[in-house]
Amino acid sequence: MFILLVANALQPAITGPDTSLVGGLILVVALVGTNYLVGRLDSLPRLHRLFTPAPTVIVRNGKYLPDVMRRQGVDTDEVDMAIREHGIKDLKEVQLGVLESDGTISIVPEGSAMQRTKHRVRFSRRN
Repeated sequence: MFILLVANALQPAITGPDTSLVGGLILVVALVGTNYLVGRLDSLPRLHRLFTPAPTVIVRNGKYLPDVMRRQGVDTDEVDMAIREHGIKDLKEVQLGVLESDGTISIVPEGSAMQRTKHRVRFSRRN
């Protein structure tokens, strides 16, 4: 995706009225620097939590949660597709459906034992 952004930004610098090499290089350096800065800021736990959405329950005990689904921009067709992908035939067989922070939908079937585990995230420093 980043390569496409650079190519799109460089196209006017190459084919436009100002075809100087310096103008294109300034643009590439600015884009690479911004990408690096955003990557470094995302490695900070507080900022990462700020920009990464929390998982959201969209199905509970075989019933859609329409207000939550509308707020998250998920429709019933997407949830039904996720249910079928998990090998479940009917919505009533779903104990829990969760919209994850990466946009995927996790399905927990009815009757499965839910385990509580301590989820520990470690952020390592890059040298």
